[in-house]
Parts: sequence; structure tokens; C-alpha cells
Amino acid sequence: MRAGGSWSNATILNLSSRGLMVDATAGALQADKVELWHGEYLIVATVIWRRAMRAGLLADDPIAVDSIMAWSQTASLQRTRVLRWPQADRRRRPRAGDDSQVQARAFEFGSMTVIAAFLAMSAFAMIEQAFVTRLHFVNVALGG
Repeated sequence: MRAGGSWSNATILNLSSRGLMVDATAGALQADKVELWHGEYLIVATVIWRRAMRAGLLADDPIAVDSIMAWSQTASLQRTRVLRWPQADRRRRPRAGDDSQVQARAFEFGSMTVIAAFLAMSAFAMIEQAFVTRLHFVNVALGG
């Protein structure tokens, strides 16, 4: 891959007729335009996103995916490392902090219950005081 006048190695991770995702050195991904040589194929592309050592490239011209894939099947270009997806979906496994979340929610519920009870008793005391004062004036007026 050539970017900004310098050459570096890059790995094509994903390929389509209009773009590709590559894994390359961070310095190589700083340019906005790159050239990728894959065997006898030249791909001129624009970097449209970067994340760490990976980048998404939009090709200037349509990419001959079938030809590149056929050329890549030679023994010298096969991947040396096979990536495997996890056997179990990680979102289905229980999290390590589930117990603390339950405890935090229980504490929050208890705190809100205590606050609500305190506010209810305070409101009751204020209403009782208001009625006691009014009833005292009525009792005095009636001669009691």
C-alpha cells in the first residue's frame, strides 16, 4: 500500500466491488488517498474512516473482486491465521457485576421507600396541625 509517498504492508480484511477494509500501520492510514497493489491489481481509493490500525476505503473505480479472490487463492497468499468467532454469544453470558447491580437497585428502592414514608408523615403532621388549630377556634367559639 502506498500512502503519502511511502510504501507499507497492509492486509485486506474485507472486499467489495466499491470498497474495502484494510489493516495497516497507523502512519500509512494518515493520507486521504491510497494505492493498493494486490498482485497485478491496482486499487486507488479514498480513506473514508479510520479506527486504530484499520481503515475503510472507497475505491475510485469498481474492484474486480472475483479476479482478486481467485488470485489470492494461491498457496503463497493464503492467510496464516484463521480467526474464529466465539462459540457462545457473549451477550448471553451472565456479567460479573450482576450481583452488585441487584444490590444497588435494592438499596435504591429501600432509600426511596424511606424518603416517601418520611414525606408522608411530614405531610400528615402538617395537615393535622392545621386542623387542630382550626378546631380549637371552633371549640372556643362554641363555648367549650
